[in-house]
Amino acid sequence: MATDKQQKWNAIRLPDQTGRTAVVTGANSGIGLRAAEALAGAGAHVVFAVRDPERGEAAARTVNGSTEVRRLDLADLSSVREFATGWDRPLDLLINNAGVMMIPQQLTADGFEKQFGTNHLGHFALTNLLLPYVTDRVVTVSSGLHRGGSGVIDFDDLNQTANYRPTRAYAQSKLANLLFTLELQRRLTESGSRVRATAAHPGYAKTNLQSHAANPLMRGFLRIGNRFMAQDDSAGALPTLYAATQDLPGASYVGPDGLGESRGAPTLVGRSAAASDPAAARRLWTVSEELTGTRFPQGVGTRG
Repeated sequence: MATDKQQKWNAIRLPDQTGRTAVVTGANSGIGLRAAEALAGAGAHVVFAVRDPERGEAAARTVNGSTEVRRLDLADLSSVREFATGWDRPLDLLINNAGVMMIPQQLTADGFEKQFGTNHLGHFALTNLLLPYVTDRVVTVSSGLHRGGSGVIDFDDLNQTANYRPTRAYAQSKLANLLFTLELQRRLTESGSRVRATAAHPGYAKTNLQSHAANPLMRGFLRIGNRFMAQDDSAGALPTLYAATQDLPGASYVGPDGLGESRGAPTLVGRSAAASDPAAARRLWTVSEELTGTRFPQGVGTRG
């Protein structure tokens, strides 16, 4: 249940979004759906960018406001390119929300470890391809668990073929989200663009993301946590909405203000030293360009 402080911010401080367009990846459930619901309720036209359009349509029908559904499979770069090729209008807000968490070892359609490929590379490619249309903000959803695993990006084995561990792979993908945001903002600033890149994490929010954990013991632990400790997905969406609509510096990172950043009202939060490393951010960007075949667009500062 949301606290009084959360409810006050959500009800009073979400600015009017009338006339704005937002793309939310993974908007068919969890915090993506709640973010889409809030933005549409505030007047935005919200595009549900989802892997399963049928599920997306069902979710969109529950939302009071202007919506549309478009297919996007972040684990398939051809799908990412198809989505971007079909985009032809200004885009105020891109929310990179979709993701997979602690799943058994799998590969994307392009042969990347699926958590890194979906959570980071898919969104990296999508952002670069849509950036010429973005007019305001790119928000990427990370996690407090970016501090876990080895704590750094394993550039020698991004696919973690040598010793795959679901939790380590997830942590690496969430660390990549923050490094991506850091370097994206640097490039936007350098280009003279007014577009801002921000990041957020939901704290411990009850969603269906945890149900796919590879380890049965972990799934059991997460089920118990969801029942007794987690905040609901509406509260979990508040940091995303805050990062998307408030006047924050570029590269800001938003999370809950409660104990251990697990729950509470949205506020600016810290990140690991590895997530603040500009050299690692630049290196990850270069590698990601090579892997996805996408680049930071030329002349973006004249459009955003």
